Amino acid sequence: MIDCIAGYHLNPWTCGIAKFNTILSRHLEVPVVGLRAVELGDFRRPLLSVKLNEFSDADAADLDLWAASHGGRFELFLHAFDGTPVEDRLMAAAARVYCGNSELYEQLSGARPDIQELFCPGTILSPQRFQRTELSVFTFGMAHKIRVPLYRRLRDLLDATGKTYSVYVSTALHENTSFDGSFVVRFEELQAIFNGQVYFMGYLSDTAVYNHLMDCTFLAAFFEKGLRANNTSVNAAMECGCAVITNLDEHSPAGLVHMKNVIDVNRCDRLPAADVTQRIGSAAREIAHAEYGWERLVAQLRSVVPT
Repeated sequence: MIDCIAGYHLNPWTCGIAKFNTILSRHLEVPVVGLRAVELGDFRRPLLSVKLNEFSDADAADLDLWAASHGGRFELFLHAFDGTPVEDRLMAAAARVYCGNSELYEQLSGARPDIQELFCPGTILSPQRFQRTELSVFTFGMAHKIRVPLYRRLRDLLDATGKTYSVYVSTALHENTSFDGSFVVRFEELQAIFNGQVYFMGYLSDTAVYNHLMDCTFLAAFFEKGLRANNTSVNAAMECGCAVITNLDEHSPAGLVHMKNVIDVNRCDRLPAADVTQRIGSAAREIAHAEYGWERLVAQLRSVVPT
């Protein structure tokens, strides 16, 4: 019996095969592990679920060596096949070989007549319906900058309203970064903080972000020290007339005033009523266009006199 699923990429947030392996492991009630010998050492019948063209040359060579010494003691699920010598040797050494579609079956059945043609079911990790609630909070920004303690404060303020609420989380990534383990931990913390009423929206287009900003009750954006005038996420929300819950300090934009055009989470005893929230959003739109909009920026750039 298969006693683990062995994969190359293990983060289901960033890799389709990792998602497939994660869900399959739940159904088989076995763990997901990496493909290195030290991770596979305690298992007697791993299922290698892989696409070899994702491997580095060094990692492919390591897997080749491992398979050579474990012939007949592992099973292989191929998601693609490029005809490399390493793939040929893996197929020969595996006790059983599966492939994900009929094209692969036709390609490989000559070399491995007992290969089994299978398929890949849908891979939705979190099949949640959005629950309509009285309040909705949208938050978006860089994945590595989720400030969990301030979200606890936000949770307390939302709970105190006595109203139902949902939190929608969208993230962006800096170039050459990914949704690593630290982000997964932070998002799981948010799920625990808000008792599961958190929906991960992934990386949204500008159109999708704009619609969320137009429809949500609040935009939440928290920072290590405080909001800065060059934070485009908050400026975009204010331009849309969205009431922003954030944290201010002495270096935050001078024109932003708690409970006038922004809500400072550290100074807020309770969230405003709907009419006050609407006034804050309207005041935010006014100052965003008048003081922090494109026209003001361009005017100031054109007025600079060279020295």
